Amino acid sequence: MSFVPHTTEDIRSMLQVIGAKSIDELFQSIPPELRLKKLLNLPAPMSELEVSNHLKQLADKNISVGKPVRPRHPGGYTSFLGAGCYNHYIPAVVNHLAGRSEFYTSYTPYQAEASQGNLTAFFEYQTMICELTGMEVANASVYDGATGLAEAVLMSFAITGKIGGSLSGNELLPSILGCNSPAPISIRAGSNSPSKKVIVSTTIHPEYRQVLKTYLNDLGTEIIEVNYTKNGQTDLTALRKAINSETACVAIQNPNFFGVIEECDEISKLVHDVQALLIAVVNPISLGILKTPGEYGADIVVGEGQPLGNEMYFGGPHLGIFASRMAYVRKMPGKLVGQTVDKDGKRGFVLTLSTREQHIRREKATSNICSNEALLALRAGIYLSAIGKKGIKTVANICLQNAHYAAEKISEIKGYQLIFNTPFFHEFVVRSPIKPSILNQKLLKEGIIGGLDLEPFYPELKNTLLFCATEVNNKPEIDRLTRIIHASKQ
Repeated sequence: MSFVPHTTEDIRSMLQVIGAKSIDELFQSIPPELRLKKLLNLPAPMSELEVSNHLKQLADKNISVGKPVRPRHPGGYTSFLGAGCYNHYIPAVVNHLAGRSEFYTSYTPYQAEASQGNLTAFFEYQTMICELTGMEVANASVYDGATGLAEAVLMSFAITGKIGGSLSGNELLPSILGCNSPAPISIRAGSNSPSKKVIVSTTIHPEYRQVLKTYLNDLGTEIIEVNYTKNGQTDLTALRKAINSETACVAIQNPNFFGVIEECDEISKLVHDVQALLIAVVNPISLGILKTPGEYGADIVVGEGQPLGNEMYFGGPHLGIFASRMAYVRKMPGKLVGQTVDKDGKRGFVLTLSTREQHIRREKATSNICSNEALLALRAGIYLSAIGKKGIKTVANICLQNAHYAAEKISEIKGYQLIFNTPFFHEFVVRSPIKPSILNQKLLKEGIIGGLDLEPFYPELKNTLLFCATEVNNKPEIDRLTRIIHASKQ
């Protein structure tokens, strides 16, 4: 029975203790004629997601005749909308454990001796984020993916020293984040000082870029946006022209906002040739099959942790993943939980670093926006523990396969075509002969949430939609989507 969690060594040890030679010997008291001589005629095993869907289908049979069967979840609808907030299956164990009162109602772990449970959970979360991203250190989370990017850019100023005036990064941050400064200071670059230059790919989530602009609005910072090519990837030629010795950092997203896989190795080389830092924005699920940021040389990694066991929550609250190289740990925002031993040599956990202004001198603070998203980080840790290394690879592969199947089926419909002929993960851009708002209205009437209209974010991409498929979008749902699109007319 593969669901029994005992290893071969466990079984051997237990048999030895009770004096039995084999498991079969434990059943000698059952007469041979009563023992099962062949396998039971049982249906094939199902995953938790398949069992859940099967039970929903059985429950739908209870609906009275003549009443329409409700469309599937979330919220009674089938969703093909992603764009930064994703519908993934959440194992039952996540809600069960995260809902326990000792986690659900606990407060910030200021006193380590009274908070070992939470601190242990954060330490394990940090460890798994490091393993997932290939980085050396991770904090206990930040506010969300968008503010994580902004925090990473501010951190790059402090690390590289490529900032205006004579202030160091840590001296500048209290002014940036609204802390009272001992005396008025200038945050504009002086004529003899290097400019703060940040290069950002336009393939990064548009709302992430807007949050970054808000953070840097009054700092005299030069934000250079590098456009994308006809393949949907960051334009490397434009990047080569934009980057120079004054560049503090370059930020990319992989997979990018269009779902396209970027040329990360080449970008990393260009960035490090001028001693700048590479900031990578990632989808954590994609790291189950893609090269990790650590492998292509990223210096700071941020991302939205919502896909890791967290609901979509109407767009928030969400979870900011934040990791970096160990050399930069003193400049990292938020909390970092460390492992230690007590006076008796027993393993324990403490807040090793906590770098916001309520804990340390305000001029040394790296951020005061958020300590961490404790409950959501806990959920992410439980999710990663539950599915394991093989599980996240499986989830990523199913997302990949479902998205490519959906893209293939939609592109076969007359008038619809894929915009980018480039490898993609679980999102893809389609040009539609029908105005996206009209198509999405038709889909919504059929219980389907359609793709994102890209024109408001990218005016050049008229009549295009960004579709998403995850492991919950099975083949019948995708086939139904394509049938409705095929039947839709202007």
